[in-house]
Amino acid sequence: MKRLGGVKLSHHKNTENCSSQKLPVPEKVRIPMSMHIGAPCSPVVKIKDIVQVGQKIGDTDAFMAVPIHSGVSGTVTAISDYRMSNGRTCKMVEITTDGEQSVSPEVKVPEVTDKDSFLKAIRQSGLVGMGGASFPACVKLAPKQSVDTLCINAAECEPYITSDYRQMVEAPDEVIDGVRQVMKWLSIKQCIIGIESNKPEAIRILKEKASSYPEIKISVLPCTYPQGAEKVLIYNTLGRIVMEGQLPADQGVIVMNVSSVAFVSRYLKTGMPMVQRMLTVDGDAIKNPCNVIVPMGTPVADVLNFAECEIDKVKKLLYGGPMMGMSIQDINDPVLKANNAILAMKKSQSPKSSACIHCGRCIQACPLDLMPPQICKAYEGKDVEALQKLKVMLCMNCGCCTYVCPAKRPVAETNQFAKAMVMASAKK
Repeated sequence: MKRLGGVKLSHHKNTENCSSQKLPVPEKVRIPMSMHIGAPCSPVVKIKDIVQVGQKIGDTDAFMAVPIHSGVSGTVTAISDYRMSNGRTCKMVEITTDGEQSVSPEVKVPEVTDKDSFLKAIRQSGLVGMGGASFPACVKLAPKQSVDTLCINAAECEPYITSDYRQMVEAPDEVIDGVRQVMKWLSIKQCIIGIESNKPEAIRILKEKASSYPEIKISVLPCTYPQGAEKVLIYNTLGRIVMEGQLPADQGVIVMNVSSVAFVSRYLKTGMPMVQRMLTVDGDAIKNPCNVIVPMGTPVADVLNFAECEIDKVKKLLYGGPMMGMSIQDINDPVLKANNAILAMKKSQSPKSSACIHCGRCIQACPLDLMPPQICKAYEGKDVEALQKLKVMLCMNCGCCTYVCPAKRPVAETNQFAKAMVMASAKK
């Protein structure tokens, strides 16, 4: 079977042998009411309220949304506006912690007896995709289409990040149990766990754990970025093509991140909602690279201090990896549900770009066979019809095109502007 395009990257998996550790309880957390794709929540607490771990502090009746819970115990000291990375604002609940970490009586093991009660429990858990997309799990797990395969994204193809890897080697039983729970309640026949070949220990462990379940298979994939992208993963594990405008469910597939499915197992056993997550902290400004478990809303500064970051030398600070990560504007910004890493770098390069030399490297690198030079030309000419014919909406912003461009052009960024142009045109 033909493999999709992509690029070879230096892995920099410096923390793969660093066992996860818990961050000390921060003095204060700031929890935005929007940590998922879709409608933001509204606070259900008010200033001076006492809250406990696992207590719901935000919710909404909107379909594309999940509730938000506190990962600390303490007192609500402020409710303010927070500007998100997309420029929009939402409410933010600030909690000053008491250090006791008392658990809310709301935390109860959910009673699951059928598909409906399972989906209700998943919504109550507040789970969103932990691979970075932050898609509400309760929506993803309730497709209208018939699904025969659960595909688990265990590729973790971005450099530096090892939080998914640590989940697989530290608690593989959670992964397998979470897979079996999803398959059971959604009546899915088979599961394929896609994992890159540079993780031999995780592959060995998961193969051993899955050996008693013939319906669960491990697919070892080449180390090619972006192996973990949804469309790429589905094609490389199943040979199915998710066409433009389609969802994975249209091809009979549900894709879940490996840490997300492990959370399902923990939640069904404990009733503790999504109040914390493991993330990798690395970069050349970090003296103690680590994998650390932090409560949602923890200031990035607290995480950096724990990892002994040389903050005065940081020139670039990212949520996530170097290819698709988001810039952190303020070290007091909070850790969100979708954040799987924080990278702190001493250098911030902004190379000067030159004219396109039509070498075609961006076309060769694109996993979806798009044509960035033609997309750029159509964008500059404001030709929406041409952009649609060039399938620009398929672009997933993986950054392969920018990475290989010898002229140092902002190719991926131009693609995103072109997508925005198409979407704006559709609204007229």
